[in-house]
Amino acid sequence: MILEEAKRVLRIEGDAILAMIPRLDRSFEAAVEVCAACLGHLVVIGMGKSGLVGRKISATLASTGTPSFFLHPAEGIHGDLGMVSKRDVALLISNSGETEEILKIVPSLKRLQITLITFTGNFKSSLAEVSDWVIDVSIREEACSLGLAPTASTTATLAMGDALAMALLLKKGFRAEDFATFHPGGNLGRNLLLKVETVMCRGEAIPQVMPDSSMREVILTMTEKKLGMTTVLDASRHLLGIITDGDLRRFMNAADPKQAILSFSAQGVMTKNPKTIARGLLAAEAIQIMEAHSITSLVVVDENGCVEGVVHLHDLLRKGTL
Repeated sequence: MILEEAKRVLRIEGDAILAMIPRLDRSFEAAVEVCAACLGHLVVIGMGKSGLVGRKISATLASTGTPSFFLHPAEGIHGDLGMVSKRDVALLISNSGETEEILKIVPSLKRLQITLITFTGNFKSSLAEVSDWVIDVSIREEACSLGLAPTASTTATLAMGDALAMALLLKKGFRAEDFATFHPGGNLGRNLLLKVETVMCRGEAIPQVMPDSSMREVILTMTEKKLGMTTVLDASRHLLGIITDGDLRRFMNAADPKQAILSFSAQGVMTKNPKTIARGLLAAEAIQIMEAHSITSLVVVDENGCVEGVVHLHDLLRKGTL
């Protein structure tokens, strides 16, 4: 019985979101255009549960390139309207369209000549009549079995807020790098901001041998540098190949028993055309390449194929990108 009730609620709320798709029209497009052209903030205003949804919508907008803040309507009519300027656009949220506190604040917004965009479930409401653009977030029924608690209506409004934010993100050409600017903390910020050049080993720390280096020298270099691999470079530092621990094992298993591995040079054992990466790319991209090819290190090269460093999975782990 409990699971059936939960499934019923999810079906109703899911249907409420899907039902809004065919209702999207010119009003939504116009709202996006107005918000994109706004030189100030998108001021989100809502009361009660709509206010809580409005706070989340405002936060999503702010983090995806649309400056925004939430204004509590009751606080607004007692002085907080001073935060609003003529450069702003207002997003009003009221399912009924008759929220008293919001209606009281509308005349002041009108005096500032601010464009009013409204999310409402009632197109014939007082709020809809005074708004410049009205977005339909009406629902067929609430998920609350008593028909009292805002459930499907708040879910639908929240989803429409996300649709607005993502449409603005697309229109403004907002990039992952821009998103990272607003999320510098935690794993998300690290993954979006950390570049390969920040974590790669360089200079004397790079394991490197020449193509004619003996395998004894190769093994000593790999042991000393502790990366489980070495690059093979020519005299101009162009990358010719790499030798990894795995390469040594595979070579020893496949080689003629009469030919000891130490009798070969680096060139005879190395893997040509190894996976590489540029220093300016994100560390997250290095991880994707490593995962896709089941490897633990990448050689960092410049545009001419010269080695600049090596990035190892262990370095990425220490930086907290995994």
